[in-house]
Amino acid sequence: MDRTKPFRDRRHAGALLGRALIHHAGRDDVLVLGLPRGGVPVAYEIATRLDAPLDVLIVRKLGLPGHEELAMGAIASGGILVLDPEILRRAGVTQAALDAVIEHETEELARREQTFRGARTALDVAGQTVILVDDGLATGSSMLAAIGALRTRKPGKIVAAVPIAPPETCRALRTRVEEMVCLVTPPQFHAVGVWYEDFSQTTDAEVRILLDQAHRRGAQLSSQRDTTQGTHAR
Repeated sequence: MDRTKPFRDRRHAGALLGRALIHHAGRDDVLVLGLPRGGVPVAYEIATRLDAPLDVLIVRKLGLPGHEELAMGAIASGGILVLDPEILRRAGVTQAALDAVIEHETEELARREQTFRGARTALDVAGQTVILVDDGLATGSSMLAAIGALRTRKPGKIVAAVPIAPPETCRALRTRVEEMVCLVTPPQFHAVGVWYEDFSQTTDAEVRILLDQAHRRGAQLSSQRDTTQGTHAR
């Protein structure tokens, strides 16, 4: 392993994060959400080590018309819509223009939902401790949008967990969540991929496979618990 790069790949990063989050293991109120696509292999390893359910939280930025890099809001899995009223007001965005962007991004979000999750419904996060995972952060804008979207679904607690991020990004996000876990915070950051030996693109197929595997594992664990409880009840 290249000692200048702390992570072999996303699965290795997830295994290390799982150790850092082990205090959440074995609890019925914990679930793990990965930000697709790259956050899902990381989240899978965490969910496996914590015996927690795994799902995706798909977030789509609502880009300001003509300045798409600037977010005027975001939509996310579960029909979540978060808007920035100050940007909307300053930019003079009409309702028709806003509706057009929302419609376009909603279609893309629905396509990704179908691709990744299929017929399965999103996990209910209300009252739960939600561990929100990505493969790394630069500015943290995607994670920030995800946190804002997730808050509308009333989780009990949000834990943001990433393998790598600049120290200033982790400090900023720490004020927005109940717990923030950043394994490595190099002052000279450059880019997320620099810190991985293998940072090849995660495919839609890989995301789907990992979610299917996690779902089957969860069903097996649930069956085992039911059998154990039934035995004890006799």
